[in-house]
Amino acid sequence: MYYHYQIIRFLQAGFQQSFHCRFLLFALIFSFLLFSCGNKNQKKSPAAAETKQTEKVSVPDFNADSAYYYVEKQLSFGPRVPGSEAHAQCAGWLESTLRRFSAKVYVQDFKARVHNNQVFNGQNIIAVFNPEQQRRILFGAHWDSRPYADHDPDPANHNKPIDGANDGASGTGVLLEIARQLHEKNPSVGVDIILFDLEDYGPPKDRQTNESTDMWGLGSQYWARNPHVPNYKANFGILLDMVGAPDAKFPLEGFSMHFAPDIKQRVWELAARIGYADYFIFEQGGYITDDHYFVNVIAGIPMIDIIHLDATSSNGTFFEYWHTVKDNIDQIDAATLKVVGDVVMHVIFLGI
Repeated sequence: MYYHYQIIRFLQAGFQQSFHCRFLLFALIFSFLLFSCGNKNQKKSPAAAETKQTEKVSVPDFNADSAYYYVEKQLSFGPRVPGSEAHAQCAGWLESTLRRFSAKVYVQDFKARVHNNQVFNGQNIIAVFNPEQQRRILFGAHWDSRPYADHDPDPANHNKPIDGANDGASGTGVLLEIARQLHEKNPSVGVDIILFDLEDYGPPKDRQTNESTDMWGLGSQYWARNPHVPNYKANFGILLDMVGAPDAKFPLEGFSMHFAPDIKQRVWELAARIGYADYFIFEQGGYITDDHYFVNVIAGIPMIDIIHLDATSSNGTFFEYWHTVKDNIDQIDAATLKVVGDVVMHVIFLGI
């Protein structure tokens, strides 16, 4: 600035004697200022060229109505108890639905012995997106439903199977909508979606002991020992369980914090940044032996659990209608599905 001001004073002193000179002075000053401004504009162009703007990654809009439909559709078959016709029909629908969205779908058939020594046929259903990518994220949910409503307030219901709308179908519904979105817009990372079977065939409430831990999550135990591709690796995983109830709260589940505290922290921080701090709360939750536990312990993949925990409920741990006959479609809120789906989509497309 100082350099420009001195040149103007010099020109005024030399040409102030005549109108003609004053006109010339005006012309010269105008030309100089115009030249100076032109140089300023020219200087901005190289700078703008050097500071290359990176293209902003857009996150697809998660469709909660579509996810709700996928929950409702699962329930339309009836309780998805292993060994039942409803279980077999739902398995076929899940496979065909995922095949519409992914070119690579694995159906992992296995046999598992449950707490009462019965042996059931199970099916883990796996959809793979971008199989060539080394960086991978694993997402999981269980699709079977519990054969016993053993926490129902009415003892007459304790041997009845449940719909499992929130406990099972909600997480599966969210992941089916995620699969549909990935079919429409390809992410830059590899994504594997696993729908685990035989998660919820643990012993009834009155027969449970501290030694019955391995009676739960039978499908995830099998997959962790026998992944769908040899030497499978993922950078991290996220399990969705009971993610559909109204006003759900997802605290920091204990095993998630033990095995993958950094992943848990970053996902919860991301949820807060996009406006969901009222759902993803920074409070310590209990230690839940869920499918993610076996993926961590057996497969060695750091996996966290997004799970609705409520210490104030009548069961003291989970949402109010957990393992009761009222875990039906009335307990599903599209707004909660939207929250969880949005967080998962941001993890996939923006990273953590």
